Amino acid sequence: MLPEPQSPTKSVLRKAGLLSFVFVMYSYTTAGPFGLEDQVTTSGPGMTLLYHLLIPLFWCIPVALVAAELTTAIPVEGGFYRWARAGFGDFWGFLAGWWNWCASFVLGGVYAVLFSDYLLFFFPSWTGWRHFAVSLVLIVLIGWVNIRGIQMVGVVATVLELFILLPIAAMCAIALTQWHHNPFVPLIPPHVPKFQVLGVGLALGIWLYSGYEQMSSVAEEVDNPQKSYPRALALVVPLSIATYFLPTLLALAALNNWQDWDTGYFSEAARRIGGGWLGSWMAVAAGVTNISILNATVLTGTRMPAAMAEDGYLSPILTKKHARFGTPWIAIVASCAVYGALAAMNLAQLIKVYAWLRIAVTILTVLSAWKLRQKKPDLPRPFRIPWGNAGVTYVVVAPLVMSVLAMMGSDRFSLQWGPAVLLIGPLAYFAFGRRKTESPA
Repeated sequence: MLPEPQSPTKSVLRKAGLLSFVFVMYSYTTAGPFGLEDQVTTSGPGMTLLYHLLIPLFWCIPVALVAAELTTAIPVEGGFYRWARAGFGDFWGFLAGWWNWCASFVLGGVYAVLFSDYLLFFFPSWTGWRHFAVSLVLIVLIGWVNIRGIQMVGVVATVLELFILLPIAAMCAIALTQWHHNPFVPLIPPHVPKFQVLGVGLALGIWLYSGYEQMSSVAEEVDNPQKSYPRALALVVPLSIATYFLPTLLALAALNNWQDWDTGYFSEAARRIGGGWLGSWMAVAAGVTNISILNATVLTGTRMPAAMAEDGYLSPILTKKHARFGTPWIAIVASCAVYGALAAMNLAQLIKVYAWLRIAVTILTVLSAWKLRQKKPDLPRPFRIPWGNAGVTYVVVAPLVMSVLAMMGSDRFSLQWGPAVLLIGPLAYFAFGRRKTESPA
């Protein structure tokens, strides 16, 4: 049977309303347009813009529809981990939770390091132990915010995202008055391998549009999740598409310098379009984006070990709730400790492994919608994937096809180590799975 919400948590936990939940979801899935700049030079300006119009149809929109249906049907902590367990049993449910928890380790460490990297622009001497110390302090602060609960996380996410979105909106408005070029030309870079145009660009696109099922892991911490989750997705998905597409479109139309785009180029584009003040604001916003994503990552990632511990897979100490805030503070502290350890490492290659973990979790999530339609057809679903059986086929097949294409486009390191990291999941199951409670199947 599916776990019931714990009554002690209900008595102390302050839940998030729709607005703050929207900002938390947006900060996890998108946060800003930063990170896509390399796609312009590797895939070409035209193909990049087409990617941001087409990839959502085959990736984030199907996943969002699945998340909306299953959150309204099974609104419990752990979200997609418990959906997979209800649909496919203990083994696959465990893998969904384990892979996601491991992915959050990499993501948390990455964004703490990226924030410290941005500070080097202003404080170039902050290298070595100083660089690590900044990352560690940021993780501690964000961990404290998360221990305070989802309401505090939502307040921080709202403030950070407004700061991030304002310079983006300003750049777009100014760039619109400077539109002098066709932003879709050239469609692809001349004389480049097809792998670079299709494989690399597609993999990056999937990275940018991932995570729309992740907020299901905090379903019990949201006011009326059966209504709030679908509404939040309906707002966040188009906002995410606009966040990536519009600044890229307008900057290319104003500058016509797609060959110059590389990591962090949006701040330079803002400087050329609006002047030094806008470029500096955009650079700071890019750094703040890493704080915003880390804030949401700690929220979603730390609920997974707590839910798995409630089901008997992990140590019961991870279920311990804070006496005042009702949050799984031991799970938060334990996860932040791993984030801090990874912040001392070179994470460039670990990011590539993260993509395999994220794709694997997404595949299990969409397959759970199909399986539960068969296994529990009478389960109340206040929101249902539209278009009947054709709709269910769409939300399953489209992400599967995209996953195969992305994996085929992986580089040698990813092809070697991505499957190896996934195989740790079954080993962990046989090591920890003996302590489980009754399967929800």
